[in-house]
Amino acid sequence: MSRRLSAEDRELWERVKGSVAPMHPAQAIPAPLPKAPSPPVQAPAAPPAPQPIAPFRVGQAVDHRKTNDLLPGLAESLARGPLRMDAGTFGRMRKGKLRPDARIDLHGMTLAEAHPALQSFILGSRAKGRRLVLVITGKGRVNDDLAPMPARAGRLRHDVPRWLMLPPLAGAVLQVAPAHQRHGGEGALYVYLRA
Repeated sequence: MSRRLSAEDRELWERVKGSVAPMHPAQAIPAPLPKAPSPPVQAPAAPPAPQPIAPFRVGQAVDHRKTNDLLPGLAESLARGPLRMDAGTFGRMRKGKLRPDARIDLHGMTLAEAHPALQSFILGSRAKGRRLVLVITGKGRVNDDLAPMPARAGRLRHDVPRWLMLPPLAGAVLQVAPAHQRHGGEGALYVYLRA
C-alpha cells in the first residue's frame, strides 16, 4: 500500500536533502563494466522418434528375441549422450584397455545406502586425482514377469547414471560409459572424472 507524502513531510525532506554533503565529492561513480558475451547455449538433442509398434493378431507367434521395452536400455541411453572427453581415450576405455584407478561395489546395497556411498567415493576419488573409476552396480534381479506393472531389473543399475549427472557429482564427472566385459559388463560403469 503506497502512501503519498504530505506537504509537511515533503518540506522536511527538502530540508534534510539540503543539509547533507557528499562524503567523497571528488570521486566519480565508475561506469559499469561491459558484460562478457555468454557462450552460445546448445539446444538439447531432440529424442529420437519412437518406433511404431507392429500390429498384433490374436494367436500370432511371439518373437522373444525382441524387447517390448519402450524406453531405451542403459547402454543406448549412455551412448546417446555427448562425448565430453578425448575420443581416443574414450575408445580405449570402452574396449577395457584402461585400468580403473579405484572401484566401488554397490551391489547388494539399498538405494538409501548406495547414494551417499557413491557421492563419497566419487568426490573422494576426484580429490585424490583419480581419473577413471569403476562403479559396480550389479545387473539386478529379474522381477516377477506376471506383475501387473512391469519394473526394470536393477534399480541401482538405472539410478546410478542419473545420480552421476546431478549435483554434486555432475561437477566431478566428465563421462559415464558401460564397462567392458572384463570389468563387469552390464553390471558396472566406467566413470571418467574431471582433472
